[in-house]
Amino acid sequence: MTAVITASAPSWIGPFSGLSPRSFGKLVTAVRRETATKLQRGRPWGLPLEDRILLVTAYWRTSLTMRQIAPLFGISKSAADRIIDHLGPLLALQPRKRFRKDSVLIVDGTLVPTRDHAVAEQSKNYRYSTAHQVVIDAVSRLVVVVGQPLPGNRHDSCGWEESGVKTAVGNTTTIADGGYQGTGLVIPHRRRKGEELPMWKKEHNRSHKQVRARVEHTFARMKGWKILRDCRLKGDGVHHAMLGIARLHNLNLAG
Repeated sequence: MTAVITASAPSWIGPFSGLSPRSFGKLVTAVRRETATKLQRGRPWGLPLEDRILLVTAYWRTSLTMRQIAPLFGISKSAADRIIDHLGPLLALQPRKRFRKDSVLIVDGTLVPTRDHAVAEQSKNYRYSTAHQVVIDAVSRLVVVVGQPLPGNRHDSCGWEESGVKTAVGNTTTIADGGYQGTGLVIPHRRRKGEELPMWKKEHNRSHKQVRARVEHTFARMKGWKILRDCRLKGDGVHHAMLGIARLHNLNLAG
């Protein structure tokens, strides 16, 4: 088969990876460096590393089936499947382990419709979904931590601890919405029945909402990769896709 899409033609990179050619080059260089010391066994890959990375990002970007995406790269369906299984984890975002003392983070949960019912549950939108806790830096807006996926019926206040995000963040100041009541995070002031909030609390809630909206904007950008709108991957595939897309999102912001 003859390849239609290749990373050697920069015009394909933007539409099928969501990255500029410059950012895509940075990603390829980083992955090549990270995998340089790993022993390669078996037959060599039929595609160069650049094309394999583009295939994975194209799969996440378009959510095409294996039968649809494999001919675009001139390979078989099974070869495309192996490339995604192999490279998906290698593209994953590495969580930040240290934070400055003055850092302010924002956390929120998002649902990813997932067809593997072994890792998903029906959520508030009546679809089988996985719930993901995502933490961003309030200033840079970069994703710093993505928690382990949980069934879609899990509440954010439970997901904060069960996903491992609480441990990863530690004592760093973190902003969240009212769904995280009882977690110790910075959440909006609540109005008691029959009472009015004083003006200073209303002003605080207004500024809190404006800052917290940054994580919603992050979700909107990340879901430009259509795999997060309807994920067909099984097992850890949805987690690898979420981590990989978080890394692509950060590359886009960093330029």
